[in-house]
Amino acid sequence: MDRPNPAYVNQLINVVNTSPFPAHMLMALKAIEFDHARVVLKCDTCHLQPYGIVHGGVLATLIDTATFWAAFLRLPEHDGLVNVDLKLNYLMPVSAGTLTASGRCIRAGQSISYAEAGVTNADGQLVAHGTSTLMALPGKGLALGLSKFLED
Repeated sequence: MDRPNPAYVNQLINVVNTSPFPAHMLMALKAIEFDHARVVLKCDTCHLQPYGIVHGGVLATLIDTATFWAAFLRLPEHDGLVNVDLKLNYLMPVSAGTLTASGRCIRAGQSISYAEAGVTNADGQLVAHGTSTLMALPGKGLALGLSKFLED
């Protein structure tokens, strides 16, 4: 199997982290490799609901994002990806600190993939867990001007 091109991965992380939505969410893609991704979010007052805890939609966004990027590198060069199903459980409230979502692709298929992600707080406690079904979008990949893979 081909290996991810490190230059492509670095450029991908830069493009993702300078895109409007991740910047708006104060969220960053920190690592991506075959079947794994790590996304970090620094909690701020904009993430809190009226009870002073992080809104569930923020945790869902972290799980959605981590599962997406965990499956992304298994796609062919010019294909994109979209989440079509997201299921999650909120396990404990969080109100401050850094949240880390660790995604893992459980099954990478040609058209459908399945991934999971756990969100931990600054103390390493699991605050949410979820799974996602993802669908490949042929020809809808990111054009970064670099080859996605290095040949073995």
